[in-house]
Amino acid sequence: MATSTTPIADSSLPSTAKTVIYDLPTRTLHLQPNAPIPTPDPTKGDHLIRVQTTALCARELDWPFLYPDAIFSDNPEKLIIPGYDLGGTVVTSPPGSHFQPGDEIYARTPASRPGNCREYTIARTGEMALKPKSTDWVETACVPLSVLTAWQALFVHGGIEAEGLVERALRGSGGSSKKRVLVTAAAGAVGVWLVQLARIAGCEVVAQIGSLENDKFIRSFGASQTINYKEVSLKQWVEMDGNNEVDIAIDLIGGKTLEECWYCVKDGGTLISIIGPPETRKPDGWEEMREGKKDVKSVFFIMEPIGSQLTEVSKLIDEGQCKPVLDSVWDLEETEKAFERLNSGNHRGKIVVKIAQ
Repeated sequence: MATSTTPIADSSLPSTAKTVIYDLPTRTLHLQPNAPIPTPDPTKGDHLIRVQTTALCARELDWPFLYPDAIFSDNPEKLIIPGYDLGGTVVTSPPGSHFQPGDEIYARTPASRPGNCREYTIARTGEMALKPKSTDWVETACVPLSVLTAWQALFVHGGIEAEGLVERALRGSGGSSKKRVLVTAAAGAVGVWLVQLARIAGCEVVAQIGSLENDKFIRSFGASQTINYKEVSLKQWVEMDGNNEVDIAIDLIGGKTLEECWYCVKDGGTLISIIGPPETRKPDGWEEMREGKKDVKSVFFIMEPIGSQLTEVSKLIDEGQCKPVLDSVWDLEETEKAFERLNSGNHRGKIVVKIAQ
């Protein structure tokens, strides 16, 4: 068991480090070359981490304005540092931690604390897992947020059995869910993981996509059927054949797409959204249109940073059962350009910022 509590004043550590800070009044990003290194609090399970890579999330720079109570709940200084995915090396650990200095870890750290677009950061015990042995640092940063969202949608809220999943997959027998799962925005960062994990669990995966290129792309990850939203709406797709209904619909888009997902779920099925409560987008007259089939459970959830789930994912990745998708890599000094790439909407996979050179 590690008991390192190396103080920040240790001569082996610098006193300052490069840090990207988002200035709230001007809404601009600034690279500060000599920002203070964060001080871990052992009573909270804090580990000091030397950051290798982080990944950016769509709209994360809007969160302080949209959800200030949540974003600043553990951030009294109101210091916004972007990048909440993390790949890095443990520098110091609190007493009793099973993560030792030198361990290579990954995590999704919550947006209620400053993020990881800096040379040193803080991660807590329950958020962390040992990184997959088979991924490099850039690939590692692509994983946490997206895979945790997918894992929790399927196995926590979707009711698909996760116990024994990894062991079955490693034996080559895989899962036996037999559920039919619809994933919207399937070629996106979360969608790709949903398709892969659902396939591993034995589900039949229906993927909503927007191009022939994405059709081929998402089928390569395990989707058995695709719906091109540019050609047919979800409502039209179900009306064409009642057998198209699914046991679980997972929406990653919101708005009209979430509304039309209501038509796709079987009686007794589940509709899951990571954008907003599905009940707020239930179509008018939905019950009448469903001809008595009204028993649909609806779920809205926000991903929780749970390291034990990442540990299970690491096993699947190292056995070649699933893999991350990378769009592009940027240096710390290019963080603003990385956000421009992210906001362009013309990317596929994660936008990664490389911290250590």
